[in-house]
Amino acid sequence: MGDEQGGGNGAMGVRRRLRQSLSRWADSGDQQARDLRQVHGGDGVQTIRDAPEREPVLLRGSLRTVTLRPRGGVPALEADLEDGTDVVTLVWLGRRRIIGIEPGRSLSAAGRIGVHEGRRIMYNPRYELVP
Repeated sequence: MGDEQGGGNGAMGVRRRLRQSLSRWADSGDQQARDLRQVHGGDGVQTIRDAPEREPVLLRGSLRTVTLRPRGGVPALEADLEDGTDVVTLVWLGRRRIIGIEPGRSLSAAGRIGVHEGRRIMYNPRYELVP
């Protein structure tokens, strides 16, 4: 009878604990995005979400992933840069590796954003590693 009344055991208790766990998980993701926005904001830096396409922009964020993915038979190093508002893919054509470009690294990237296959991409950006 206690199970049906939601006394903490049984199906109701399991649902409540699941809801609490999901809420904590969602809040931690929101907190991570807030932290990224706070760390990577600054003078002259645009958020990735608000950065216009085909115009010079300066972005700052953390690299989420770095992969080697050939494009048209040419090696290309790709890295997803996130700042807590959105993600843009940085692509260095003709490069297999760049020292310092690794997941978790913070950097500033300057260039123009384009769209390829529905993804926002910046080709051959100028970059500066941020400590």
